[in-house]
Amino acid sequence: MDGEGLIKKAYEAILNNDFEQAIEWFERAIAMNPDNATFHYKLSITYSRSNKLHKAIHHATQAMKLDPEEDHYIFHLQHLQARQTIRQAEKYFNGSEEQLWMAVALLKQAIMLDSLSWEAYLMLGLAYSRLKEYSQAIQAIRELLKLDPEHEIGRQLLDEYQLKLKQLLRS
Repeated sequence: MDGEGLIKKAYEAILNNDFEQAIEWFERAIAMNPDNATFHYKLSITYSRSNKLHKAIHHATQAMKLDPEEDHYIFHLQHLQARQTIRQAEKYFNGSEEQLWMAVALLKQAIMLDSLSWEAYLMLGLAYSRLKEYSQAIQAIRELLKLDPEHEIGRQLLDEYQLKLKQLLRS
């Protein structure tokens, strides 16, 4: 079976919700065609959907190296890197004020990588609120709501942070 036939098998596995089998088919296709950027990209997407972020980033990087002009590969890699950066930021949330500022820096970096990441804006708003930087928390949550106007938690947090800012300004 050629690489394209293996890719078709991978998609059949995906349609059957068997992502592990799909990964195996993609890996076999790549073993036959290691310089095929599209195969690496497709495997990266499947790893990402299976929450195997490290492997997803590896194959997204391979796809981009093999075809650096393909915008889809670049955006996909940046999206994955943003997700990874958000995960790193989460580790700093229960720490000291200094660690919260580290989370803020990481979340800003994630937003630079993927400006459509509502999760990064949400977490940035939460981090700023824990630092009692309500004006910046409000700004982050407003950006979240631009991306997802119906985000219920975002709406609640915006109201909460606006109230806390008013209380802070009164004291």
